[in-house]
Amino acid sequence: MIRLEDLQLAAALAQAPSLSAAARALNVTPPALSMRLRKLETTLGLALANRSARRLSLTPEGERFAQEAAALLAQLEALPESFQREDRQLSGTLRISAPFGYGRQHIAPLLARFASLHPGLQLQLDLRETPWPDRHDSDAVIHIGTVRDSSWIARTLAPNARWLCASPAYLRAAGTPLEPRELLAHRCICIRENEEDATLWHLRRMTEDSTRRSPTRETVRIAPAFTTNDGSVARQWAEQGLGLVLRSEWDVAESVARGTLVRVLADWQFDSAPVTLLVPTRKGRTARVQALLQCFDDSYGDGASRGGKDQGKQR
Repeated sequence: MIRLEDLQLAAALAQAPSLSAAARALNVTPPALSMRLRKLETTLGLALANRSARRLSLTPEGERFAQEAAALLAQLEALPESFQREDRQLSGTLRISAPFGYGRQHIAPLLARFASLHPGLQLQLDLRETPWPDRHDSDAVIHIGTVRDSSWIARTLAPNARWLCASPAYLRAAGTPLEPRELLAHRCICIRENEEDATLWHLRRMTEDSTRRSPTRETVRIAPAFTTNDGSVARQWAEQGLGLVLRSEWDVAESVARGTLVRVLADWQFDSAPVTLLVPTRKGRTARVQALLQCFDDSYGDGASRGGKDQGKQR
């Protein structure tokens, strides 16, 4: 028979890099947790995890069990809400994951306002390099860029264009590229994120002939002079004159306004990296998540209303 403690164990194992870390999360000793894991595996007749002295990894069966366990725990946690009147204050814990830079600049202030409306809630903001819902214990995830395969529902919050920028000092020294192919002769700063091909840049520009407007498309494979997994570091390097950086508009617009960065190839459009809110399927969605969705819709205005409808499972 599966017990509540077994579900909590599986959910903790999915979050922890080691058995010791999972034990700390559950406030038990590693030997006790190891014993509970062996007993659960015996009950199920399955191996749920591969463990070594320093690392823990779930088997495919373990990942599936952990996902089901997390879903069941969320339903149990939300059960009291189903009996509350609509005028009751929200309570419980709401967990949100977001990328570092966008999470600090945009999501954290939004959650502060949300918390003031719902003082009975406990909010957890988990900033990650690459947040993704299927393997993390989150109620909502902010994702920037193309949505990969996921069973969660995607709601586009903002289109988020990307700008190519460099410092005035760099452009004085190296010259300003006027065509995409000229980027091959420049020092470029790349950002490693979301497992995307960071060195392949796609561009398009609308051109007109005598009959119609049509896009001109180009693709450039740049050789990065600098690479980092932190967008803020990449922007700072560009401001310091180290090269050209392709970065989200939300991150560089202020620098361009101050004059520490200059937008380059402004008549060309790069592939956008839309800001997307990922939430669980409609079935079993808690009142806390529903309130958060409303907060995002209100805060993002037209951007959220145009793309804020549930777009269905991303498969």
